[in-house]
Amino acid sequence: MEKSISSVFTILKRRSFPALLMFAAVLGGAYAYISTAPKMYESAIRLMVDEKRGTSVSELGRNLTQVSNSPGNSPLANQAEVVKSERVLQKALEIASAKTSPETLNSITTKQLRRGLRVKVVPATNIIDLSYQSEDSQLAANLVNSVAMAMIRDHVQAISSEATKIREFLETKELPKARQALMVAEMEESAYRERTGIISFDEQTKSLVQSLAALEDQQRTLGTQLQEARSRGESIRRITDTSTLNNAYTTVRGGQDDELKKLRAKLAESETKLIEARLKFTESNPIVIQLSEERDALRNLYSQGLNRVSPDNQSIPDNNIADDQISQQLVSSLITSNIERAAIENKLTLVNASVSELRSRLNQLPAQQRPLTALTRKREETATSLKFLQDKLEEARIAEAQKVSNILIIDPAKPATIPASPKIAVVLALAIAIGIVSAIALIILLEMLDNKLHDQDETEELLQLPLLGVLPRLPAKATILQPANFFFNEISLVEPYRMLFKNLEFSTAENLHLFVVSSTISGEGKSIVTSHLGAISAMLSRRTLIIDADLRKPVQHKLFNLNPQPGIAEVFDGTKTLTQAIQPTEIENLWVLTCGDFYGSASQMLESAAMRHIITEASEHFDLVIIDTPPLTICADAITLGRITEGLLLVTRPKVTVKEMLQRTITELSRIQIPVLGVVMNEITSQNQKYYPYSNQASQSKRVDKRTVLRR
Repeated sequence: MEKSISSVFTILKRRSFPALLMFAAVLGGAYAYISTAPKMYESAIRLMVDEKRGTSVSELGRNLTQVSNSPGNSPLANQAEVVKSERVLQKALEIASAKTSPETLNSITTKQLRRGLRVKVVPATNIIDLSYQSEDSQLAANLVNSVAMAMIRDHVQAISSEATKIREFLETKELPKARQALMVAEMEESAYRERTGIISFDEQTKSLVQSLAALEDQQRTLGTQLQEARSRGESIRRITDTSTLNNAYTTVRGGQDDELKKLRAKLAESETKLIEARLKFTESNPIVIQLSEERDALRNLYSQGLNRVSPDNQSIPDNNIADDQISQQLVSSLITSNIERAAIENKLTLVNASVSELRSRLNQLPAQQRPLTALTRKREETATSLKFLQDKLEEARIAEAQKVSNILIIDPAKPATIPASPKIAVVLALAIAIGIVSAIALIILLEMLDNKLHDQDETEELLQLPLLGVLPRLPAKATILQPANFFFNEISLVEPYRMLFKNLEFSTAENLHLFVVSSTISGEGKSIVTSHLGAISAMLSRRTLIIDADLRKPVQHKLFNLNPQPGIAEVFDGTKTLTQAIQPTEIENLWVLTCGDFYGSASQMLESAAMRHIITEASEHFDLVIIDTPPLTICADAITLGRITEGLLLVTRPKVTVKEMLQRTITELSRIQIPVLGVVMNEITSQNQKYYPYSNQASQSKRVDKRTVLRR
């Protein structure tokens, strides 16, 4: 867990500059937006649609101002749409013109006002919030207040207009007709009274009329029921094909009688046997004759059974027997329907007799009373209708005159003092959040795209090999070892190489005498590591020889300020012996075998037995032989020499070594069984090393005595 956290902090530190640059860019964009965006001020007003506030003294006024709560009808939603209508917005601009300069208001159209006006219905309430934003806070407050006033006036005008239409309709059409009808009814009644001299009806007349009306209603009801019963019975009779009730009864009894059921079953069985016998034999066959006689006997028994259950011994065809449940139910329904019809006919006969009796009694009353009763009823009904219309007319006049609206202003709009947008806190918070996310995304992207090594922890985790040393970046003065004063006088440079040398000694079971130094690609500093590692070995009193086997790009003679000839090429050609070709350096106990003047095939020379002899001879004369070879991805020279040495030291460099190449190199070396002594990380800086072994102050206080190192 601690290692993971440490890796995260290492990555953050490594990518801090681009991440901070991304974060600063996002914040800069937010600052630019805040600086350039116009400051908008928002004013809001709160309205309430109150059904109780629309109470009127008239019922019509209450109905017109009543807020509908029917399902699917939302008064608040309706008002929210009305407030953005063209007529309301036009009225709002007219109202606002009284408090706003024409120059400012002329630039605002109803389309712009509709686009900037925000309408919000507060859930679970009858409240509507209206808001408007503008660069002028006074203009925003004036416009939103004007919209609210226009909305109220439009609502009042709508109620008044509806009441006006009702009043005009009553005054011009309905009331004149009602008055004329009442006047005609009064004149007819008055004329009849004058002509007949009748003043009032007798209570008995009223009672007789009411009774007669009730009986007539009953008569009509019974007639309808009788017609339904006849239709139902006729339909069932057609379905069952039954002519009389006796036949229907016989049909049901015949189908339900157990003895007849058994006889029908036996008769069916006998018919089947007879058919089968006729198929096999002739009509004169005894079997056929016997079966025919049995069938006829069963038919006679079945006919006698039908006569037994049939009233009056009527004969019923076999196909009319209701031997299934549905047929029996239909026939039973036919019988029941006929009984009900007979009962209704009897009851209707009695009602008809009662009606005739009442009519006869009414006919005995004075003939003048009946017309008078009808005329009186007509006058009363006409007067009631006229009174109702007059009441509605008064209600319409009251509703037309009242100036009441259901819409109430709760909180009027006031000029805002703080801009509503841009919201600096929100913009900065979003910018910080987006900046952090963008920076993290950039870090992840860079890490995904970056395939280079960065630190020692990453190297160990990637290769699963021992990291023998972590070497610092050398100053320019320390790369050249002749003179070597600067390098040996800096303990912060010497100690990492000494630690590497000791780790190399401990990595082998026996004393280390001969090994190869190489890298994956060019530029990782394997030649400098070779030269300085040889210098440390010489400093520790070991006779050390550095062989520059990088024949394609030799550099060891440059690091020690030596002549490139004689070298390996001269020893290989036989013009020089190994002792003659080896060149001493300024450092005591350190010699270098340069590449020499070489023009042939490097691979052919390194693969030859002569090269093996040179290396063997060198290992016999020196305590330690270090061979500098080309990078492994360029040629196989390091592999060739690695087979005849004790192992290979692999040099890596942060931000240079490619992870994939390094992994493939280690895999290939393991496959061909080239011993890898370990890995060294070269040119580590303070950015990719957490702990530096020695400070500058320590390097100044502790010096290596150059007299013990340099050649006298």
